Amino acid sequence: MNSLKTTSTIDSPPQSIDASTLKFWEDNHKDLMIIDVRNGAEFDSLHIVGSYHVPLAMLSEHAEEFAAKMGTRVVLVCQTGNRAEQARKHLDSVGLAGASVLSGGVPAYAAAGGNVVRGSGPWALERQVRMTAGSLVLASVVAAKFVSPKLGLIAGGIGAGLTFSAATNSCAMGQMLSRMPWNRSASEPTAHQALQNLSTRA
Repeated sequence: MNSLKTTSTIDSPPQSIDASTLKFWEDNHKDLMIIDVRNGAEFDSLHIVGSYHVPLAMLSEHAEEFAAKMGTRVVLVCQTGNRAEQARKHLDSVGLAGASVLSGGVPAYAAAGGNVVRGSGPWALERQVRMTAGSLVLASVVAAKFVSPKLGLIAGGIGAGLTFSAATNSCAMGQMLSRMPWNRSASEPTAHQALQNLSTRA
């Protein structure tokens, strides 16, 4: 098991890398560890060969424990890079300063010819957020016209929430949707199992 490591800015890998860099690292760095922080259904539908599944909510709750299992060349991946960046900040807060984020997420890596496993699953979480927010705004506008003007406030609330989400690089709606049954997978690990998987690698 690796002890928790911190590295200097000079020695640390870059905070964001592209798909071609990740492919190069896979071929040239045996110490590379790829951590996928998406939900179980997203992971089952498409993931990088050899990646470890640690959902963002799990990592944020047990950041120090997971950081202690990781080495100095860690790449965090998700669907677009947003959740991976949140994970990087959680790890950085407990002393693991060298983690990198895959720009463009797993789809960008797959598009670049990376080695992936494909399955089936629901829409990506970011797409679900757009559909949910758009549907709520549309329903609010229609209800305001035909039921009560006050119901139009719902659209304003959604807009304020999306603005806050962009400003803070967080997404409460996404976190809520990630816990829905259709986004869960029977193969999604518990925190104990995920930690054991990293221990086996370490």
